[in-house]
Amino acid sequence: MGVTCVCQVPVAEGKSVQQTVDMLHKKLEQLGAVKQGNFWVDCETYHATANATGQQSKQLYVMHNSEAPLSCMALYEGGPHLTADANFDVLMVKLKSHFQNAKSHKVESRGARYRYCDFLVKVGTIAMSSSAKGISVEVEYCACVIPADCLNLIKEFMQSFLGSNAPEMPLNKAEGQLYTPVDCVDPMSQYLELFGKVRKQQVMTGSGVR
Repeated sequence: MGVTCVCQVPVAEGKSVQQTVDMLHKKLEQLGAVKQGNFWVDCETYHATANATGQQSKQLYVMHNSEAPLSCMALYEGGPHLTADANFDVLMVKLKSHFQNAKSHKVESRGARYRYCDFLVKVGTIAMSSSAKGISVEVEYCACVIPADCLNLIKEFMQSFLGSNAPEMPLNKAEGQLYTPVDCVDPMSQYLELFGKVRKQQVMTGSGVR
């Protein structure tokens, strides 16, 4: 696993989500990128049942990634995380008296997977309740595990097909983290942050806020 950046790309003016995705595919193919199958990442939200102290319950996020189909990752809001095998989903069903699945909050990103030299690029359609809500782009530089050593390279590559939509700082990390090797939690944490933004955008749109 290399250094990864996950970001949201706005829908092109006058275009649909799918049309914008197709445009990104075309740009990648013009660069010489080769399609290598498809990918998916999903996130289910569980609400902890009310506790005796009356404090607001925290949320547990259970995520899956096609890059690791036999595993799942659980991230507790503001707390620890763990990686487990697929049986963790069965465990969550048995723990339904402690954690309730907020099915309406499930978010996923699905799309095409491209390889360009040492870069792995995934362009996905973000969906909630089977309805397209946005576009995600994941870029992994497979030849490096230290963010500080390849930030400029990742930024330059993203600008080559995203233009002005490329993030100014590909990885929003503290100074110390830039010199720490990445792990499997890093991209999933970025997807979790992105999915959270999409949920908030959906709530604002639904309430009439623009």
